Amino acid sequence: MAPELIGRLIDAHAAALTLYARQWCAAPEDVVQEAFVKLAAQMTSPPNVVPWLYAVVRNGALTAARADRRRQKHEAQAAARSPSWFVPAEPPGLDAAVAAAALAELPIDEREVIVAHLWGGLTFEQVGRLTGSSAATAYRRYAAGLAALRNRLGVPCPKNQPSTPS
Repeated sequence: MAPELIGRLIDAHAAALTLYARQWCAAPEDVVQEAFVKLAAQMTSPPNVVPWLYAVVRNGALTAARADRRRQKHEAQAAARSPSWFVPAEPPGLDAAVAAAALAELPIDEREVIVAHLWGGLTFEQVGRLTGSSAATAYRRYAAGLAALRNRLGVPCPKNQPSTPS
C-alpha cells in the first residue's frame, strides 16, 4: 500500500481507532500503530480498509487486554501487601474523566457500538458486521448505551423533556 494513502488513513482515522481500542486496553496507541504496520505489510489493500482496520485494532486490543489483566493481577497481589500512600480527591462536577468512566461502565457490546459509530464514523451495518450482529442489533445497542449514559450522567434525553407552554 502506498505510504501517502497510509498517511491519509492515519490522519483521518487514527484518533477514532485509538478511542475504539481504549475501551479494551491501556495502550491503545500501540495497538493502532501495530494495525497500521500490518496494513502497510499487506501485499494488496483490503477491500474495505476502514472496517478492516477496526477489526485488526479490536483483535489487537483484546489481546493486549488479556496481557494487561495478567499483569494487573500480579500487581494487585503485590499492592495488597503494601500500605496505601494517597487518598484520592473528589472531582468537582461532570468532566471528561466522569464521562469516560460512565462510558467504561457500559456493557462492552453497547460501548463498542457507541465508539465505533460516533467516533469511528462506521455505519450500523458496518458495526454489525464488525461485531457479528445485524445492523438493527447494533442500533439497539447504540440506543440503549446512549440512554444508559444519559441516566448515569444525569442528562435527560431531549425527546423526553417536558415541553414548556407558550
